[in-house]
Amino acid sequence: MTTTTANDTPWSLEVLLDLFDVTRVDTDRFTGATGIAGEHGRVVVEGTQVLAQAIVAVAQRFPDKSVRSAQAVFARAVTVGPPVDFDIDVVHEGRSTATAVVAAGQNGKRCVTVTVLADVPTADLITHHLPRPEVATPAEAFAARMPLHGREVRLVDVAEVNSPDEVGPPELHAWLKYDPVPERDDLAKALLAHFTGHLGISTTMRAHAGIGTSQAHLTVSTAPMTIAVSFHEPVRWDGWILYTHESTQVGAGMSYVRGTVHTEAGALLASFVQDGLIRPLRASDSAVESNARL
Repeated sequence: MTTTTANDTPWSLEVLLDLFDVTRVDTDRFTGATGIAGEHGRVVVEGTQVLAQAIVAVAQRFPDKSVRSAQAVFARAVTVGPPVDFDIDVVHEGRSTATAVVAAGQNGKRCVTVTVLADVPTADLITHHLPRPEVATPAEAFAARMPLHGREVRLVDVAEVNSPDEVGPPELHAWLKYDPVPERDDLAKALLAHFTGHLGISTTMRAHAGIGTSQAHLTVSTAPMTIAVSFHEPVRWDGWILYTHESTQVGAGMSYVRGTVHTEAGALLASFVQDGLIRPLRASDSAVESNARL
């Protein structure tokens, strides 16, 4: 989580989308940059940034298909600096569906594995979707200090998401507005996936007095360990979108969060789940600078 205003950061939506747009090296190999250090010089790259890059790589590998789901396991931290290599193992490539496993590595070590399903969408045979939750409007929500030029975030019923004093049910609703919204399908889906890891751990912590995300990497060890996102066609929007998070379980050092992404008009764009690590910081971790911790 962050504690500065949007005017204090060199990060922007344009920079983020450029990072997502990985470069093709060979038929099944791509490379991507990590970007710059985060707040307070933090050098650990967000796992969802790598997930977003993998989605774009697979979309380029299967240009006649649409990415429908991506399931990532974050096994090792990616750090700011050296490029990230994306090696695509095509499991199946047919006329209507394709499956690939993406190995994202840095300095010769595999860090993230992403399994991606792509297909050719067809006309509806049957259709239904979960309705958008009836929550406060963006105008009624609290502006969140999550700096990124070109993105606005507003939280429902939560004034300071990082604070241990923000106690409530294990759920969070976040309104987001991007300007501009990418026209390319792969970049739009990458952008939706990027935010799926931002508030899951805060959602879990909210139900427990005296613990908040402000303690992450200082007294509490936290990190998203897996994220799975499914895209519900067509993935197009303008204006505000609502991320809904619900933590259904936490224990034994891991939390489980499920969520949805709706347009303000009520269309369901995506669904996601996350396994997050929440544990006391080990004494041995004190030897590791806080900006390099998971």
